[in-house]
Amino acid sequence: MVSRTNKFRGRSRYHGRGKKAGRGAGLRGGRGNAGINKHRLMTRLKYMPGHWGMHGFNRHPKLRNVNVSINLIQVSQMAEGDSIDLTEMGYDKLLGSGRIDRALNISVASASARAIEKVEAAGGSVNLSDDDDEEWEEWEEE
Repeated sequence: MVSRTNKFRGRSRYHGRGKKAGRGAGLRGGRGNAGINKHRLMTRLKYMPGHWGMHGFNRHPKLRNVNVSINLIQVSQMAEGDSIDLTEMGYDKLLGSGRIDRALNISVASASARAIEKVEAAGGSVNLSDDDDEEWEEWEEE
């Protein structure tokens, strides 16, 4: 069975394709992202929400506080003796993910409450060295 357009081959001006079809990218409305701001506007709004405009914000680099953190499971694998100094190794914060099976004395700048709880439950201790708090206390006194 032949297609309907085959009946028009050679019998009319457009051969069954209509006025614009068969002339490159005219039928599909352009190539690539053509028409995104005009006739494909609703497609952009529906499938790409938030495409236009600014989103979010960036803090000034001096105000950013990025901690280099480490989990308990990694500390228990790294520690060779019964004590470890994470500040000396370049870590700022101890997080409580994983298990710890032996008593360790850990020195670090800050630690989460869960990490301290797990270390103390295993019989160890966490020594926090807060240098920033001393500065804030000076400001509070004045």
